[in-house]
Amino acid sequence: MKVAITSGTAEGPSPLNAFDNALLNAGIGDVNLIKVSSIIPRHTKIVELPELTPGDMINCVLSHVSSDNKGDFISAAIAVATSSDFGCVVEHSGVNEDPSKIRAEAISMVKYMMDVRNKSIKELVVEEINHKVENQGSAVAALVYLGD
Repeated sequence: MKVAITSGTAEGPSPLNAFDNALLNAGIGDVNLIKVSSIIPRHTKIVELPELTPGDMINCVLSHVSSDNKGDFISAAIAVATSSDFGCVVEHSGVNEDPSKIRAEAISMVKYMMDVRNKSIKELVVEEINHKVENQGSAVAALVYLGD
């Protein structure tokens, strides 16, 4: 299995348009995203996001946040932990929170998920993105399942 981690931010005239634009900025705006729970299989490789075929059905773990309050600071994060057996993925987001807190909470949650499963972490990867809202902003971070 291959997965990619990506993120993006954008503004738009409505919450939906801002979200769509953030997905486009992250390279996943022209596919159909299917939200799944947070487990990745054994031997999963994290790779760069390839160009995706428009209209494809793509499984993902998605973190997103939007705001229409000018000046708000929005953050979205994905944390991935792998073991020799399988891995866990956590999504987290926030508004007007210290980005280091968003990152730390995502790491804490994914470490906890691995701990309760008695799995030793081999690799820990975090993707976090932040955006200062101008009018209507959105931030997304995602782990995208690419198949074999």
